[in-house]
Amino acid sequence: MLAQSQAILTPHALYISGQLPALASGEIPSGSMAYKTSLCIANLKAILAAAGSDISRVIKTTVFLTDMKNFTEVNGEYERHFGVNGAPKPARSCVAVHQLPKGVEVEIECVALPGGGAAGHSEEEIERRVAG
Repeated sequence: MLAQSQAILTPHALYISGQLPALASGEIPSGSMAYKTSLCIANLKAILAAAGSDISRVIKTTVFLTDMKNFTEVNGEYERHFGVNGAPKPARSCVAVHQLPKGVEVEIECVALPGGGAAGHSEEEIERRVAG
C-alpha cells in the first residue's frame, strides 16, 4: 500500500501524485528517456480519465529528472502530449533531483482542472478506477 494517494480531487482542481515510468503491472521497463517519459504521461492520462478529466485540462506539471542532460529528450516527448490540439501548454517546472523512487530517472506530477462530472468522484473511486 502506498503512503500517498494517486490523486486528490477538490471542487476546483485535481492533484495527481508523481507518476513513474511504470507499466500497469508495476514493472519499470528499460528504454529511452522518451519511452520512459511516455509511460509517465500515460499513467497521468489514466488517472485524469479515472477522475473524469483529461490531459487538455492540465494546468501545471512538475518534471523531476535525476540528470538534466536528459531534458531535451524528455521535453521532446512531453511536447507531443501537452499543449496540442489547441489546448494551452501548462505551466511547468523541471527539477533536478539526486534520486527518485525505484531508481527511475524521470517522474512527472500535475495539477488539472476537473472535467465534466469529475466532481462526483471520490479519492477511493479514483483509486479503484486506476487500479481496475
